[in-house]
Amino acid sequence: MKHLLSAGDLSLDEALLILDTAETMRETNARTIRKLPALRGRTIAIMFFEDSTRTRLSFEAAAKRLSADILNFSAKGSSLSKGESLKDTAQTLKAMGAEAFIVRHQASGAAHRLAASSWIDAPVINAGDGTHQHPTQALLDAFTMRRHLLGADRLGKDLSGKHVVIVGDILHSRVARSNVDLLHTLGAKVTLVAPPTLMPVGVQAWNCEITYDLDEAIAEGPEALMMLRVQHERMSAAGGGYFPSPEEYHRAYGLDLARSNALPEDAIVLHPGPMNRGLEISAEAADIDKSVVVEQVQNGVYVRMAVLYLLLAHGEEAA
Repeated sequence: MKHLLSAGDLSLDEALLILDTAETMRETNARTIRKLPALRGRTIAIMFFEDSTRTRLSFEAAAKRLSADILNFSAKGSSLSKGESLKDTAQTLKAMGAEAFIVRHQASGAAHRLAASSWIDAPVINAGDGTHQHPTQALLDAFTMRRHLLGADRLGKDLSGKHVVIVGDILHSRVARSNVDLLHTLGAKVTLVAPPTLMPVGVQAWNCEITYDLDEAIAEGPEALMMLRVQHERMSAAGGGYFPSPEEYHRAYGLDLARSNALPEDAIVLHPGPMNRGLEISAEAADIDKSVVVEQVQNGVYVRMAVLYLLLAHGEEAA
């Protein structure tokens, strides 16, 4: 694995290696000194052309926990306003010593373009590109599911036989696409739930089942229910009109206490964040015991540590 561009590119063995390595990284959290020397002296460029809080901070924390140096680029206040391109930015950071590139971009395919180019010769990690892919989010979601659904005997194990329901704005969600790809590789059954207006064209060809009825999907007893953020910013750019009103959307596709109580007792509720409380999830449902949203954020650091280690440490010991 030279790059991490798409969850669909990962084989089962590669996905399990990342998840198992993340378990090792998680164990370091119990140490008094949590930093590892694995990437000491290595320099990582974090290039974000699109706003983010969780993903950026998570990658920063992961790189620092591995003792790497960071070159942090943000589109706001940068030379992009002067016309500098993705190519120029990457080559500038490469000239400053960057040995790996973490890229978030509003254009689908940007990370692939960078990895396939002759501009740099270094690992590229896709931190989210348009409505296309967000592989480390899918990996941290799978990591969280494994911990809760498989218990202590999870190392080397996939999610075969588990049922995951993903609900909400599928159309604009790179998280949904990435999760469908990875969960299929891990052997899980995936059901997508959304109004017809928020289902992508061609979704019938994805490796999942589709329904427009959330209550029907919950009645099947899924082990995991993932609520997706309604992406107002992308809807506004496209002219809106995807559902009549927030109230009607919440009634049909929102997770409230009644629906959360209808889930199996040991089921978990996930959300990639940030949450629109009162829209895709009620304030009460967001804080129930089944919710693992805060844990997802924590697990994101371990998964990203694992990805950086596997791409850059070249087999050196992690501790």
